[in-house]
Amino acid sequence: MIAYTMLGTNDKDKAVEFYDKLFEGTDVKKLFQTPLGGQFYGKKPGQPMICITNPYDGNDACFGNGTMVALSFDDTDQIDALHAKALELGAADEGEPGWRAPDVFYGAYFRDLDGNKLCVCKMNMGG
Repeated sequence: MIAYTMLGTNDKDKAVEFYDKLFEGTDVKKLFQTPLGGQFYGKKPGQPMICITNPYDGNDACFGNGTMVALSFDDTDQIDALHAKALELGAADEGEPGWRAPDVFYGAYFRDLDGNKLCVCKMNMGG
């Protein structure tokens, strides 16, 4: 159902550098850039993406309290590595990697350089 989520930034070059480095070694890559400079990342076109951009209205970007973007990965080791890399790149820890619901949900949480909260997670929903 979700096509993409936008994350606002006040320093797009710094934010793009953060996400470029964060996603190194994963199947997430830069997909395209909009004419206004929004940088889209995803696994492939037609799947959920995130866009890092300056706000269209020209006002400062700010994060929402209670707002979070969750990014799905297949491997708990990759989640651990992404969380560690995010912290190494200057992100703030919002919850170390671990099982939140045994054998169902594994996640790790951090805030990017602009304060946007993200979760990298794996869900085993069966079926």
